[in-house]
Parts: sequence; C-alpha cells; structure tokens
Amino acid sequence: MRMGAKGWALVAAAALSALMGAPNAYAQAASPAASAVSCRGHFVNPITDTCWSCLLPISLGSIPLIKAGKPDAPNPPSPICVCPAPPPLFVKIGLSIGFWEPVRLADSTRKAWCFPSLGGIRLPVPFGFGSGDAARAKDGGGAGAKTAQYHVHWYIYPLMYWLELLTDFLCLENAGFDIGYVTELDPLWRDDELAAIIEPEAFIFANPIALAACTADCVASSVYLPLQPMFWCAGCRGSMYPMTGNTFGTTGDVDGSLLAVEKFAFKMHRQGLAWGTRGAANLCIKHPTPIIDKLQYRFQLTNPVPNVKGPFTCPMAGATTQTYEFGKTVPVIGEDFGYLIWRKRNCCAGL
Repeated sequence: MRMGAKGWALVAAAALSALMGAPNAYAQAASPAASAVSCRGHFVNPITDTCWSCLLPISLGSIPLIKAGKPDAPNPPSPICVCPAPPPLFVKIGLSIGFWEPVRLADSTRKAWCFPSLGGIRLPVPFGFGSGDAARAKDGGGAGAKTAQYHVHWYIYPLMYWLELLTDFLCLENAGFDIGYVTELDPLWRDDELAAIIEPEAFIFANPIALAACTADCVASSVYLPLQPMFWCAGCRGSMYPMTGNTFGTTGDVDGSLLAVEKFAFKMHRQGLAWGTRGAANLCIKHPTPIIDKLQYRFQLTNPVPNVKGPFTCPMAGATTQTYEFGKTVPVIGEDFGYLIWRKRNCCAGL
C-alpha cells in the first residue's frame, strides 16, 4: 500500500500510542518478553552514509564527461536531443545528459513494522501481516541455503533535490521525503499464489531450466552489467519471481534482504508505481515499464553498516554480495537492513 500524508499520520499515531503505552495485541508481542524481535537501525546520514562516487559517470550522449570505475548503463548515442514542447515553440532542443541519482530508500527486515532507516523504531501497529523468521533449508538448496520472509518499506528519497544540490537542474526528481509503501498492508507481498494476480507469467519461469540460466546473469552482473533479456533473473540470487517477500536459496542475510528489495522494485514497476528513466525513449518523459529495467538500478547498503568505500559499492541488480558483505552485519543486533536506491537518469536538458 502506498503511503503519503495519510501514511505519515498512521506512523505518527502509532508512535504516539507507543510512547503513551496504549495496550494492544501488537504492543504485547513487542514486549521485553519478545526481545528476540527487537528492531535496530540508524538514521541514514545523507553525507557520510552516501557513496557519492555512485553519482558517476556523468555523460553527454555516449561521451563520458566524468568517468568512474563503476560500469555504466548504455546511454543515447547523440549528445543533442529534441523533445515536444507547448506552443509556440512545439519542440525543445537540448543536451542528452546521463547520470545516477539517489531517489529511493528501502528497509528490508524480517520484523513487521520495523523501520531501520528511521532509527530502528518498531511501531506497535495492531494490524497488518506479521514477521517472518529465517531458517536453514532442510532440503534442496544446499547446506548454506536460507529461506525467509521479508518486509520492505519504500521511502521517497530524492537526496540531491533534498540537499539543494543542482537545484536549477530540471532533470532531478522534485519531491519531499516520505514513506511511499509498506508491505505489511499488502496481501500480495505475503502470498505467492495471490501475487500471481499481477504476475501471471511467473509459471513460465518456475522451472529448473529458467533458473539455471540465471547463472549467466550472475556472472554478467557481477563482472559488468546484468542481462536485461533475462528479466526474470535476480543474478546470483536466483529468480525475481514470485514478487513477494518470500526468499529461498540465498546464502546470507545481506543476500536475502537485497533479493527482497530487488523483487520489490520489480513489483513497483509491475504495479505502475515506478517508471522507466533510462535510455533514448525516456529522454523527454518517463514511461511505464511493467518489466523492470535492471540496467536502471544500483543498490547501496546503508544499514546496519553503510557500504561507502571500495570498488564494490553500489552494485548493479543481481551482482554477488560476497565481495562486500563481510563485516556488514552484527549477529542478533544488526540484522535489519536498509538500502539506498540509485536510479539511472537520461534526460534532455533544455538549452
């Protein structure tokens, strides 16, 4: 369910209820007797917890103006672009600019109503779908495979606009900080069969052959760029289907939590809540993309330990987490995760 002003009102009311000690069933579940499900996290520092090198490269057409060591999604070939405009001009001529913009923040946690990116607050909301515990798979998936149920909270987080960086640059998303979606209120996120309502094609990819093909996507996304034709693949994490918080076969907590975020990003596109921003087709205006463009996203770990340095910050969708996950979790108290979502933007900046 999307959340805007009403969503914030709900959060405020629940927080006030917690502070006043209002009794309800959920508050009892979150009592000291249930300390095993406590929520941990910290507010994301927009300066120190952000990998600002992930903004790069910046390109003019296919020409990189500022290079970076990280791979870049393909850009439109021409540095000049033409877009429709209202009368009397009818057309607008501009420069084809490409860059990466931090626009969303995501929590990924197995504890219902736990918000790691809001300081680790856990709200005593007496409704919605509950928590899901991780467990080692008993069969199929190997000794290290895990199965878990994650909740995702999706924040509207246009960081560059929020910090008033490049405020005159019309290509930036113009919005304020807000909670956009919480999966505790979404029955489709909890149930694989119900999720088929928005993903009827899922059964096509529910076979060993389609899953085995994701090995190629794992290698490609870890070394360079994910394979967009294999849109059903989450690279090294297996399949994007079903688009639910139920994960299986992941090798660790970072791996599992990131898979939930990647599947949720696909779900947002399928529901029309996220649109395409990359490539020549989106230079003038964003378009609906019910099939996620995996080349459009980077995912940077921000909670519990921010990943801001080194060559493996802001990996592309499907890339292995083994290159940076060491030391990024704290057993028992550091297993609630947050991610900063970087989105590729190709824009026709007016002259």
